[in-house]
Amino acid sequence: MPTETAGQALQVTDVRPAADQGRSQPGSLERGIDLLLALTAASRPVTLSQLCRSTGLPKSTAHRILGVLCSRELARRVGNAYLPGELLESMAGITRARVPGTRTVVLPYLLYLYETTRQTVNLAVPWGLEARYVERLYGHDRVRSRSDCSDRAPLHCTATGKALLAYDPRLRREVLARGSFERMTRRTITTLAGLERELAQVRRHGVAYSQEEFTEGVACVAAPVFGPCGRIRMAVGVAAPAHAAPLAKLGISVRGAAQAISAAFLGA
Repeated sequence: MPTETAGQALQVTDVRPAADQGRSQPGSLERGIDLLLALTAASRPVTLSQLCRSTGLPKSTAHRILGVLCSRELARRVGNAYLPGELLESMAGITRARVPGTRTVVLPYLLYLYETTRQTVNLAVPWGLEARYVERLYGHDRVRSRSDCSDRAPLHCTATGKALLAYDPRLRREVLARGSFERMTRRTITTLAGLERELAQVRRHGVAYSQEEFTEGVACVAAPVFGPCGRIRMAVGVAAPAHAAPLAKLGISVRGAAQAISAAFLGA
């Protein structure tokens, strides 16, 4: 009789902790979902430590799952931080969600800019440490760029990226903290001092330029668009063949369009 009681007690002791353990420790699927939700909720790249704080996961576990998510294009690594991956963005429509309600405001001005210049017109927003193109207008003979397949480009070597960097102090600090930058062409600015001088010129003149810095044979001009609070919201740019691009004339048109969109946001 004592043996049977002890056996029954032993069975209860074995079963209950296993059930409790199942409830307190989520499986890999739940942990992956938690990480994806944390990534999509962030407007900027998030580090492993930040993800662990927001999800409560151990670093080793989060790092392992993030590796799987990156391999499946559900997440991607930018420096020492993470962003949603290409597949997750396409599934969730994240790119469009970053500028809700703005398409009806900006599109008439983008169309007018295209009619005026007959060159590729881009509308870009900051996306982590990159510029993300959320609207693009072009004709059949458009200039080809590295960003055509991904709709995103580095900030340091594109006109739209420089416009965003020049007027967003927080973003600028994050990018300049790198100290050096990837060389995309022989004209790419790769030093901290060189980029700082370039951004000072952008703030002085209100226009950013990229002359074959991201793609050989392509010149770009961009200008900042500000929201009602006075903060930069996006950048409007025009890309054209480098050998035939009247950059000064394009700069006037682009800056005019950006100013008109900024004014439209004030009245919206």
